[in-house]
Amino acid sequence: MMFSLGMLYLMLGMASLGVGLGTRARRHSKLRLQVQAWWWIFPVLTVSLLLHPAGAMLLVLLIGWLALRELSPFAGPGFAPAAVAVFAATLLSTFFLPRTADILLPLAILPLLAHAVRAHGGPALPWLLWLMLCYSLSFLPRYDLLPLAPHVRLSWLFYLYTLTALNDVAQFISGTLFGRHRVAPGISPNKTWQGLAGGMAVTLLLSLTLGRYLHLADAAHLAAYAVLLSLGGFAGDLMFSAAKRSLGIKDFSQLIPGHGGILDRADSLVVTAPLLYFLLTHFKGNLA
Repeated sequence: MMFSLGMLYLMLGMASLGVGLGTRARRHSKLRLQVQAWWWIFPVLTVSLLLHPAGAMLLVLLIGWLALRELSPFAGPGFAPAAVAVFAATLLSTFFLPRTADILLPLAILPLLAHAVRAHGGPALPWLLWLMLCYSLSFLPRYDLLPLAPHVRLSWLFYLYTLTALNDVAQFISGTLFGRHRVAPGISPNKTWQGLAGGMAVTLLLSLTLGRYLHLADAAHLAAYAVLLSLGGFAGDLMFSAAKRSLGIKDFSQLIPGHGGILDRADSLVVTAPLLYFLLTHFKGNLA
């Protein structure tokens, strides 16, 4: 694990050097700021991994607290205490009633989604985003409930964080350097097919390299996971971009330079965390 972490930081260093040289005439370019910000984000993920198994829950609490601060200004009165209660109930259900939570939360999300679409946002939108976040974050502690050896559970979490993060980085860099054809200009003008392809290519290579090194799965499974996680991360980013457009904002906050708020950064994880969990539990029977 320590070797893998070291290689991850080496890759970030190489990306930082390349972007730094490429944008030396534009010291405040968004690409430069985004890559530099990962030097703040990666250590948070590293601490979470080093504190395993408690680290996943601590990360969930940190993201939840920051997200609550970002959504509260857009919600009605009484949102914060009710949201905290929902958050706590969701986390508790992870350990005591996981199957019930898997049914009830999606049932709560669907009518909110329908209402938000009909009303073009409105007060239902913050609740929709919050429930989606609660549901997705609740899966991070579940990785430690998988019938696997502790070091294998930790390896899958590392795999999830690494692929989700570097897919985002690769999509942004590829889109910035080569982007020509927009995917959804009415929602997010910066999302391009070239960025999606670049992110998918990097994620595929990383999945095969990291997954085989950690002995997580065979090449066929790892390739499938890479494609699905790359698409899932892209979809999460696009969903939250649509929400921001509905709320009339560019970013949820200015917490992370070049990225925005915690919701701007965790949007991909909202999809990839439950997606990988379901892939492992439903399409990899022996969880070897």
